[in-house]
Order: sequence, then structure tokens, then C-alpha cells
Amino acid sequence: MPIPGAIIVPHPPLIVPEVGKGEERKVQATINAYRAAAQQVARWAPDTVVITSPHTVLYADYFHISPGGAASGSMASFGAPQVRIQVPYDTALRDALLKEIQREHLPAGTQGERNASLDHGTFLPLYFLRQAGLSCPILRIGLSGLSPLHHYRLGQCIARAAEDTGRRVVLVASGDLSHKLQAYGPYGYAPEGPVFDQQVTEAMASGDFLRLLTMAPSLCERAAECGLRSFQIMAGFLDGLSVAPKLLSHEDTTGVGYGVAVFPVTGRDERRCFAAQYEAAEQQRLAAKKAAEDPYVRLARLSLETRVRTGKALTALPDNLPADLTGRTAGAFVSLHIREQLRGCIGTIGPTAPSLAWEIVGNAVSAGTRDPRFPPVRPEELDSLEYNVDVLGAPEPISSPAQLDVKRYGVIVSCGNRRGLLLPDLDGIDTVEEQIRIAREKGGIGSRERYTLERFEVVRHL
Repeated sequence: MPIPGAIIVPHPPLIVPEVGKGEERKVQATINAYRAAAQQVARWAPDTVVITSPHTVLYADYFHISPGGAASGSMASFGAPQVRIQVPYDTALRDALLKEIQREHLPAGTQGERNASLDHGTFLPLYFLRQAGLSCPILRIGLSGLSPLHHYRLGQCIARAAEDTGRRVVLVASGDLSHKLQAYGPYGYAPEGPVFDQQVTEAMASGDFLRLLTMAPSLCERAAECGLRSFQIMAGFLDGLSVAPKLLSHEDTTGVGYGVAVFPVTGRDERRCFAAQYEAAEQQRLAAKKAAEDPYVRLARLSLETRVRTGKALTALPDNLPADLTGRTAGAFVSLHIREQLRGCIGTIGPTAPSLAWEIVGNAVSAGTRDPRFPPVRPEELDSLEYNVDVLGAPEPISSPAQLDVKRYGVIVSCGNRRGLLLPDLDGIDTVEEQIRIAREKGGIGSRERYTLERFEVVRHL
């Protein structure tokens, strides 16, 4: 069988003795598990090891596969330049992978390398694999800002490339877990940190890879996770294969989650083809949310879908709209998301249209086609879009940030003709200071310039 198994490992430089200088003993359980996982890989005797790393070249919309014939690196950035590794790349497997990627129409390739040196997310697995006596060629692959399904499909392409070349390939998914597990840790504590680690380690222990695909992006972001997308690639690599999962260790001693797990392949199991299960779950979730949309959100969706699908603007309002939409004017913002990731947001502070309904109609089209941060929405994205409509109350001047509340009030920061606005109750905005800073930067207002503040309330329609 060309795929004997895969492993998940963390990459803390601390566990190299020349770096840790004794501190590595604090995570001895991780070190012991890492050695056991590396020895398991050595017993599988792979021709090639594929390492997916969060710390090599990363793009929002592209998977980077390291080019060239070889790479080297060291622990110089962590005070141990004498710890060095050089490793060849498997160019034949890479060529086969590029062909599979092209067939799958995935945005991936070898262009855009910014640093050819081995990153520590790749170096640490190699360090332990070398200790276990393994010195085969590797492929190094970065992550992206694309969807879980994109990462899963990349893993499937790697598996097919292994089959095409007859290579015996093991995938090493390099990645730490949450970086916010302890208040004394380098990134502090967030309650989402332990929740994330529990969910991921349960998925590791059970082999339920669907959970790795369906985790809430907001949870992952607040947990400051590192390796989830690496694990999603591994899940795709093991698509349709039965595994005997074993979670070897999990530690949070340093405030960062370190998980080590092995997944020996035991045969085929078509029930473990998770791409279709993920797509079905997503379609069910989106259908339920769409069915629950109120008239404000339905109007925004109708407006944008009409424009994108026909190229023409909505010319008449639907019948039986509430009087609140047709009988008054107000400013409104329309926000678009795909799996909780912003896809466009445009709005008006005050009314500019004959009614609130027409305000929403215009701003929905602008959010999908004129937000300068994003390309226009494509027809194939429409069914994945989730809409928020925020109807703004009248702004009122305030004299102090103490009069703000990030959950209740939006803020407008003004300096002369420049203004920046931020809506209330946005995920990841937890303090008034953050709220003002972001609004100020949106308005192009410097931190030392004098500015005035206004606050406003919104009614949010989901």
C-alpha cells in the first residue's frame, strides 16, 4: 500500500536540547511521544515524507509547494545555529502532485517562494525523524487561507500522486494547537483555547476527521490555533482509508497546546470519505440559515443575487415587505460572510435612498461588487454567502471613550472631512480601545491627531 499512515506533531523549538537548555524537560511527555511517532514512521519505511507546515510560505489563496532539489535549515533563529539539517526533495513526487493539482483545479504550485530555508515547522519533524534513523527525501507544503475543503482536496491530491508514482508516502501534519491555554503563556489565555484543544484531541483519538473540517472558524481564531489546516490536509490524504488512531500525548504546560497522534492505515473504508459528508453538512447548515432569514436579509440576498446572476439591478421591491422597510429611511450596512470569513461589507451612516428597503438593495450590491478589499462575488459563491443587515440608529456625539460599549454601540471617529466607522458586537473586537483604533485607521486618522467620537446603536438582522 502506498500510504502506510500519517502522524500529527507539534513544532516547539524548545524541545531541541540545544535550544531548551533544560527547559525542554517541562514538556517531556511531548518529547517522548514525538520520539514514538518518529519511530513509527521509520518502521513504515517510507520512500518519501510529505510535511505540511504552517510556517513555510503561506498565501491567502494559494498553496505553496517548495521548489528546487533540496533545502537546508538550522535552529539559528532560536540560538542554536549548530543544529542543522539538509534534506533532498522528491522532485518526481512533486511533479506528479502538480499534475493532480491541475486536474483538480486547485490554486497551488511552486511559484512565490520567499525563503528557501527550512522553517521550524518542517525542521522539528525532520529533527526527530533523523533521530529515528530516517533520511528519505521530503516534500514541503504550506497552508493557505482557503476553505477546509480546499485543504482536504489537496491531501487527496497528495495521496493520488503517491499512487501515480508508486511511492510509499507518509504525511507528517506539523502544527501546534491553541496558543491561549494559560494566562502565563506567551499569548495569554482565552476560554476558547481549552475548548479547541479538547475538540481537536478528541478528533485525533477517535479518527473522526469530519470534526476537523467543521470546527467553527470563530472558535479557531479566538483560540489562536496553529495546525488545524495542516490536519485537514492529512485528513484528505487518508481519504477512504481505515485507520487505527492513537493520541500519544497532549500537553499545555507552556500555554501552547502540543498534540502528538499516529494514524496507521489498516485498509480501505469508503465511509471515511469526508469531503462529501462535509459538503452535505454545509449545505444543510446553509439551507437552515437561509430558511430562517427575515425580510431584511432576504431583500439583501435577492438584490445581490439578481445583480450577479443577471448583471442587472433589482428594479422593483418584493410584495408584502414590512412597513419598517418601506415607510422610513435609515442608514444600513450589509455584510457578507463565507464560513464566518468576511467577504464584503458596505454601508451608509445615514439615509441616501427613498426608503430603508432601497438603502439595503443598493448596499447589498455594493458589498458584493464594490468593496475594494475583495474581488466581486462570483455566481458560484452565491449559495455559500451568509448575510448580516445592520440598520443604524442616529449617531450621537460623545465626549469620552468611557461612553462606549463594544457590544452595544458602534463608533464613528472624525477628523475634519475624514471619518471611520466600526459596527458594534464584531467577533474579535473585545475592547473600546481596539474599536476606536480600527475605526480611526479606516478613516485614515493618525493616532496623534485630534478627533471626535460619535456612537450609534444598530438593529442587526441575520
